[in-house]
Amino acid sequence: MAELTIRELDSLKDQLAREQALVKKYRMYGAKCCDPQLRTKCEQTAARHQNHYNTLLKHLS
Repeated sequence: MAELTIRELDSLKDQLAREQALVKKYRMYGAKCCDPQLRTKCEQTAARHQNHYNTLLKHLS
């Protein structure tokens, strides 16, 4: 596999930070929801962004 450029690494780092922020936000939203369906949707969205984060992290390994 070809090595990543500095620009690509910076982009990956930025996207990792964005995904991490989204995970935290949706977990917080889910914790504050009174509606069980909305809470579930927030938890599912947080899990999806956590998967995105994990996938991006694998590219750095």
